[in-house]
Parts: sequence; structure tokens; C-alpha cells
Amino acid sequence: MAVNDFSQVLIGRSGYEDEGFAGIYDRYRPSPPEALIDILLSLAGGERAERVVDLGAGTGLSTRAWSSHATEVVGIEANPAMVEQARRATTSPNVRYVERFAGETGLAAESVDIVTCAQAFHWMEPSLVLTEAARILRRGGIFAAYDYDVPPIVRPEVDVVFASYFEARRTARERLGVPAGAVTWPKEGHLSRLRESGHFWFTREFVCHSLVDTDADRIVGFAESVGPPRGVLSGAAPEVEATFEALRSTARKVLGDRVHPMVVCYRVRVGLK
Repeated sequence: MAVNDFSQVLIGRSGYEDEGFAGIYDRYRPSPPEALIDILLSLAGGERAERVVDLGAGTGLSTRAWSSHATEVVGIEANPAMVEQARRATTSPNVRYVERFAGETGLAAESVDIVTCAQAFHWMEPSLVLTEAARILRRGGIFAAYDYDVPPIVRPEVDVVFASYFEARRTARERLGVPAGAVTWPKEGHLSRLRESGHFWFTREFVCHSLVDTDADRIVGFAESVGPPRGVLSGAAPEVEATFEALRSTARKVLGDRVHPMVVCYRVRVGLK
């Protein structure tokens, strides 16, 4: 494959470019918690960063989270539909987006304090991206790839049905030959890839969580935002639609009109240059 073919193939088959999907993604996916940001700032040696770069920025959920913690924040994203949504949703003047692949940011060498990759590193050819991250990071800068567990924790009755929906999607993907992005570069291997790259003198993994107010509609929207859009699968896999409707029904029955805390668990892999 050519340099960015891997990411381009994933974008093409993900359905993330479909009309309206970026809006669903931005509305229902979670943003990283303040605790995660505080830990990364501490590892980078300060309480505030000059420049943070968010690779695979998507609709800017992780990019915008840094706006009050850095002088400048740059989101790098190759999907034009996601970039358009990110720009619409961002009001902070110190946040900007560049439509490029993560392996070729175009930024100056040693000009960045923190490079993040939120729920996106498995979409990328790792050696290329880690080489680019190391190039733009200053000495003592941090690279962090963080992902959250799906399904989140809401209520046992809801979580069981959400897991069934997720399993139905997985088996449908396998049967239809539509592999998930993480099949090639599983998230569980992120830390090993950081270590093996040779770009970082210190690497480790840590975990943290956030509590997000949720309701039945947000749970259903979160499930809807897990790509590819279920319409890509449901025509040939009716069990996907059936389990989705079961999740919708269960969430409404269990939560009703109430707001309930949703626990989102993050797994963070860091490398210190």
C-alpha cells in the first residue's frame, strides 16, 4: 500500500463520510475528561501547553477539550466531512483544523508539547504516525493514544443489551467481510508499538474515567455513532437492526425520562520523547 492507503481504505468503508453521520458522531460521542488532560499536562512538565496537536481529530471532540489548556490547538483530520463538522462546532479562536493525514502534518519539527490521538490510532499506520509525532514533538513532549471502552457503563439491563448490539455488529462484519479498523492494528497493541518504535524513552499505560450525564436518547445516539452506520450492515444483517431496536426499547424502559450517570472508561498509552 502507498503511504496513506491504509487510512484512506478505512475512511472509505467506514461510512463516516455519509451525509449526516458526522453530526451524530459529534453530538453523542464523549469528550475526554479533565483528569486525562491534567495527567498529560503533568507528564509533559507543566500546567499548560503552548501547542497541542490532535491526530485523527474527527469532529474535534478531543481537540476542543484542550482549548482552555493550550495557547494553540491543531486538529489533523483526513475525512473532509469530519473536518467540516469540527469547524462548525468549534468556537474557540485558538483551535484550528487541517485536512491532512496524521503521518504528514506539515508542522515544524520540535514545535509541539503534546500530540494526542483520541479513539483513532487504530485507523493509522503506526510506524509512520509515530515517526511524525516524534518529529514534531519537542524534547520532553508527550504522545498519547487514548481510547474508551464500548459499551459504557450505564445500568446492567442497558449494558447487556448494548453488548448484544455490539456483538451482532461484530459477527455481521465478519460474515460480510467488512472488518473494523482495529482488526489490523488492535488497540491492545498500542503500548507495544510505542515501545518498539524507538522514539520514546519512557512509555506506559494508565486508566481513568469520566462521568457523563446521559439519558435514553444519548445511549441510543452513542450506539448509532459506532461506525459504520448501522444501515451499512442492517440490510444484509437484520440482527443488527433487531438488537439496536432492543437497545432503544430497553434504554427507554429502564431510564425513562431520567438523566443518569454514564461511566466512560479510558485506556491511555503514552510515550515521552
